[in-house]
Amino acid sequence: MPARRVAATIALAALASLLAVNAARADGPAISTPGTPTVVANEPHRLTLSWAPSAWVEPGSEQPINYEVQVPLGPNTYRFLGSTTDTTITLTDLAPGTTYRIGVAARALGGYSDTSPTTTVRTAAGRATLSYLNLDWSPTNNQIQHLLKVTNTGTAPLDLTTVQVRYHLRFEGGNTSLVPNCDWAALGCHRIQQTVQFFIPPGGPPSVLTTPAPPYPPPGTPVPGWIELTFTDGTLAPGQSTGPIQLRHHRHSWSTIDERDDPSWVAATGQWTANDRITLDVDGVREFGDTIS
Repeated sequence: MPARRVAATIALAALASLLAVNAARADGPAISTPGTPTVVANEPHRLTLSWAPSAWVEPGSEQPINYEVQVPLGPNTYRFLGSTTDTTITLTDLAPGTTYRIGVAARALGGYSDTSPTTTVRTAAGRATLSYLNLDWSPTNNQIQHLLKVTNTGTAPLDLTTVQVRYHLRFEGGNTSLVPNCDWAALGCHRIQQTVQFFIPPGGPPSVLTTPAPPYPPPGTPVPGWIELTFTDGTLAPGQSTGPIQLRHHRHSWSTIDERDDPSWVAATGQWTANDRITLDVDGVREFGDTIS
């Protein structure tokens, strides 16, 4: 048989094989779903997971499989945590004392899998944790009111001047006016400092060449930000807490505040809770909380 005819025959056979595989895979992913991730080791700042491997649904010239570890956030939306070609991974970018819902998906050149069932895990406590008690049963009045409490969960004394607590919120309608108050604290409000920080959405300030200047920020745009709490002095022994810190915040105009879209808000239950949507850093290192967990 002439060489050209042999080459054409091989090419047609390869194409037919590829079409057959694609037809077989048309009803679902080409790679089987990985197993549910299980916790192998859970230490402050280190979480090790493992899972059962995936396999190609149809045998053939399949490529090596890569696993993506992720936090599913919604339909086709997830937070990427790491990837590996192994079936074990150690993550070091998670906050201690924080709850995560973690899944695994397989990816390869020419194929993918569904995301595995998720595992919910609270990472091991770091040097400090934060407790929260919402005092406001109405999330749409004119004040934000809650109690906070910092506890030393480490093995050494905790210098409170190195602690930075951030309550994350969104300012509705671009109104970034907010007055932070400390109504009462077991260690004394005079030892607590609060500052308000916000971040204008992408787009930047009006251009000097634009006439008329566009609104800044556009009306109705929620502006992300936080209330940052720090301490002027104090030390906590291992296991010791600051005791309750009662906080209350309002706008200068006392207009309505809708807390329901604030990342750190949790509906009032009348009970203290480990609200890991409030972040706590020690010496600039995250020791508790993650707003995307």
